[in-house]
Amino acid sequence: METAKKSKGIYWILFLISIGAFFGVYAVGGGYCSLILPFNVTFFALALDLI
Repeated sequence: METAKKSKGIYWILFLISIGAFFGVYAVGGGYCSLILPFNVTFFALALDLI
């Protein structure tokens, strides 16, 4: 059984955008930056093909 090779570039881009959003929210709202962490972790896991 063959598996198709998935492109993970979009997940790396989304991960970098979410990191930027994390620091942007940290600069503006401080403690609210923890609301961005689920996006950081999810996109990182998808980029590494863990899920």
